Amino acid sequence: MTLPFLSRLASWLPKFNRQVWILASGRFLSELGTGFTLFYAPIFFVNQLDLSTTAVGLALGSASISGIFGRILGGYAVDSSFWGRRRTLLLSAAISAVGSFVLAASFDFVTLIIGNLIGGMGAGLYWPATEAVVADITQPEHQREAFALNRLADNLGLGMGIVLGGILVVATKSYRALFAIDAISFVLFFGVIFVAIQETYRPQKNAVEKMLPFSSWMTALGDRRLQVFISINIILTTYISQLQSTLPVYFKNYIPGQNGKFGFTETIISGLFTWHLILAVISQLPVAKILNKLSHARALMVSSMLWAVGFILIWRAGISSSGNLYWAAMGLAAFALAIVSYTPSASALISDIAPSSQRGVYFSLNSLCWAVGYFIGPPLGGWVLDKPRIFVDNFWLGLALSTSITIVILRYLGKVMADVGRNRE
Repeated sequence: MTLPFLSRLASWLPKFNRQVWILASGRFLSELGTGFTLFYAPIFFVNQLDLSTTAVGLALGSASISGIFGRILGGYAVDSSFWGRRRTLLLSAAISAVGSFVLAASFDFVTLIIGNLIGGMGAGLYWPATEAVVADITQPEHQREAFALNRLADNLGLGMGIVLGGILVVATKSYRALFAIDAISFVLFFGVIFVAIQETYRPQKNAVEKMLPFSSWMTALGDRRLQVFISINIILTTYISQLQSTLPVYFKNYIPGQNGKFGFTETIISGLFTWHLILAVISQLPVAKILNKLSHARALMVSSMLWAVGFILIWRAGISSSGNLYWAAMGLAAFALAIVSYTPSASALISDIAPSSQRGVYFSLNSLCWAVGYFIGPPLGGWVLDKPRIFVDNFWLGLALSTSITIVILRYLGKVMADVGRNRE
């Protein structure tokens, strides 16, 4: 019974290059460690180090400052014959491990900033390199599914990390150990890259690295499709940042509870985000297959509408006198589907429009949108959480209304993509 099922599953999956699977396994290890800290870090720094939510939001957002420099450096390094994809990945894993060790030892706002700045640099180098590897070794018709597979590995790692992190926190009350485990996961990821990942970049004559460094960036920024997509990407990544910075604190300190008290327990918060990630894992590849029938712009519209639904459900969870856990769970379900609709489609869009010799720069610009979104999102959320209750609750409604802007811009992006396609014909 088991073998026929596995055979059908194998036939359903696209035939990916072996390195895609190896990279996915490495990403699983890396995200396993990240899951230990991602949703518990804001709670730890607010409730145990006695920092304000605004201060913690600023500290978490500071990773985006160094992340911007990392992405700029990474974009050029990934497209260079000396660094390439592999060496850039190795450097990012090493720097990220150092950042996590610093966070494990942090005791005040300054050390929290330092740890986030180091970690942000590592993340900045990582994303252009890992996305370029997938684009290099995957056929165009399977790229959305290949990116979905790697996101699936990310979500599996995050899910397991959140579950294990929640168990560890409940059992030991030690949040610092979570950051040490995160650092170890980056060391393991370094080992996977060093042993099993080969260089995938094959520079051609007259490749982009023979241009002046910033000429490549100016050429990419002159692409009208990329210009429009950047505005969309910043908005959507700002939404994602709310899940990882604002929402855990909102669940812990603001959701109405029993006996006039507020907040879910760590166990419930862990369960909610585990549910969110389980749904993301289950739906990642099926959603990618379904959205293959749509253009990139229309797939991103689907994601935008799901974000609106999720924000409305979180608003309902915060104002309801009963059923708060149900509304919160449904909100996180909508967010899971929004994310799995967004990430593979966004990466596949970049892969489609980027020349092979400029993939590092294009993916760097794509990743820079995440840095900007995470620079905006945590401080914005932290600032709102320090305001009167009416502002806190209506923040989610404001985010839901903002999705109408993304849909308008996406309609224009679809038109631009179609116009460029016709001009090439």
